[in-house]
Amino acid sequence: MPLRRGSGDPAHRVARDGAFWRACRTPMGPATTRITGQRGAATAEAWGPGAEWVIATLPEQLGARDDVDGFTIDHPLVRETHNAYPGLRISRSGLVLDVLVPAILEQKVTGTESCRSWRELLYRFGDPAPGPTPGHMRVPPSAATWARIPSWEWHRAGVDSKRSSTIIRCARAAARLEEAVAMDRVEALRRLRAIPGVGAWTAAETAQRAFGDADAVSVGDFHIPALVGWALASRPVDDDGMLELLAPYAPHRHRVVRLIELSGFRKPRFAPRFAPRDYRTL
Repeated sequence: MPLRRGSGDPAHRVARDGAFWRACRTPMGPATTRITGQRGAATAEAWGPGAEWVIATLPEQLGARDDVDGFTIDHPLVRETHNAYPGLRISRSGLVLDVLVPAILEQKVTGTESCRSWRELLYRFGDPAPGPTPGHMRVPPSAATWARIPSWEWHRAGVDSKRSSTIIRCARAAARLEEAVAMDRVEALRRLRAIPGVGAWTAAETAQRAFGDADAVSVGDFHIPALVGWALASRPVDDDGMLELLAPYAPHRHRVVRLIELSGFRKPRFAPRFAPRDYRTL
């Protein structure tokens, strides 16, 4: 579910029968996957030129590479949530650009803004998803297409020039970025951050999804430090304080954040919500 960007994401659907549909752009081309699960078993069907690739990598997408050995929990909230979700695994999509672009769209804006931009860009520049999909699903654009989107179309989708320029740089370096999937985590993160505009937060958000990195912490997030602080220490903290609280859980720090989010814990509110901005009117 972390791969899904809002309930209206054209690349992801949850059908009425409970099946999870995903459209992606694999090294072999576009593909659509339908995944169902029952009693601990997953069944999948796939369509499109990349169908063989998505079926071959499905175990990793469902977290088969995720290793929970050595995950020691000493906090009641984290322990109770871990016990309540024994099947939680950090998925590894193996596709960098498909998760990097929406992460860039999420920089410094609200979720409502970024999801709207992602949705509009996919409908305008993505390809129709192969197969008998539920609704009008779209495959994210290719690297070449991302690089060719003109400035007025970015503006029309509510994306400012800073984020659109970063996406274009990433699209032009897509081949090098996709190589990061096979690197160790330190080198992979360094490869991502070599692109101007891709900082610690964006690299971590990408690593969590593309590499299945259970330790990547989203430093610089607007909400997570306070959430972690209140959940683990009953007080607000900044990024440094969050990293200090999560340090005993390495190399499972992202897993702890996921568990806190899944727990339903809510931090106290002391200020109005961050108001969305519409860059199309600026």
